[in-house]
Amino acid sequence: MICIVMYAVSSCNGPHQRTDSDTPKKGVIHISVDESFKPVIDSQIQVFEALNPEAKIIAEYKPEAECFRDLIKDSTRMIIVTRGLTLQEEKFYKDSLSYSPTWDKVANDAVAIVVNNNSKDTILSIAKIRGILDGSTADKEIAVFDGLRETSTVRYAIDSILKGKPFDPKKVFAAKSSLDVINYVSSNDNVIGFVGVSWIGNKEDTAQLSFLKKVKISSVECNCVEKTFVKPYQYNILSRRYPLVRGLYYILKENYDGLGGGFANFMEYEKGQLIFRRAYLGPAKMNFSIRSATMN
Repeated sequence: MICIVMYAVSSCNGPHQRTDSDTPKKGVIHISVDESFKPVIDSQIQVFEALNPEAKIIAEYKPEAECFRDLIKDSTRMIIVTRGLTLQEEKFYKDSLSYSPTWDKVANDAVAIVVNNNSKDTILSIAKIRGILDGSTADKEIAVFDGLRETSTVRYAIDSILKGKPFDPKKVFAAKSSLDVINYVSSNDNVIGFVGVSWIGNKEDTAQLSFLKKVKISSVECNCVEKTFVKPYQYNILSRRYPLVRGLYYILKENYDGLGGGFANFMEYEKGQLIFRRAYLGPAKMNFSIRSATMN
């Protein structure tokens, strides 16, 4: 990823300067957000702006690689993505801006796999998923992602499932967005779709309930001792029983107490963490007790 930011060093004109109209609760900022997080970040912004009427956060949703490219632009104050900065990237920003952007993980997300409602096979082993993606098995299913190059879901699949191997171009296809993935899977048999759980995990969200009428969520081989299969429910994300877990991070380019820092703090503390919890992600800053229970 460092090669992406290095070529545009000339566009970094130095740190943002605080003004009276830019405080943790007031001002206007632009942020770039990984498209797979759109539902939950929309909720975060809605509540933050309701609590702070003089604040306006303008979010653009796009592939993760584009978010990192936006970070070097003066107009973009924050990005929300699935990883923090590497040491090389921190050094680059330190050299070009005279300070390093701050970043932290605020939630745990998961990559969910959805299948057509007519599908009888809703249980997937990691070996089968890997075989579909790299074409090494005779499985008839194909896979569809929210893009084929620059999205976080694609990067996660290549890095964490295929361990660096490429996709089989005959078995993996691209949709334009997470919503298009859901619609494509709902209209086609023998397709597995990969989306962030933020899109289909919240059973209290009316839009997501409508998505769940179109597709079914697959159970994936548990990352645990017992031989079982689990869905990307909140408990399985928090306990890491679900194997396809990733982080939700903010990276903030602000060296003073401005609106970007105010929004970052909001996501890190109680109200923001409860929004992640209600969205059925795993809050990363609020402690939850996970206990075993026996039902009579």
